[in-house]
Amino acid sequence: FTKCCQETGLLMVAKCRQENTALKDCLVGYYSDPLFYEECKAEYLKQREEYRKTGIKKKKQRHTSNE
Repeated sequence: FTKCCQETGLLMVAKCRQENTALKDCLVGYYSDPLFYEECKAEYLKQREEYRKTGIKKKKQRHTSNE
């Protein structure tokens, strides 16, 4: 989806519909997975605990995809 949008520019709304649909389907699959939810929850609670101890925010890990 990202690659399609970068290549298409302002016309991405019309030209990247198929890629957008595939992206949404993928995300819904993750969002509805209880195991993935618990994994994210545990990571969040771990980071929150660390922040409360130190007062220092951990830098976010950036994920990139060119599909």
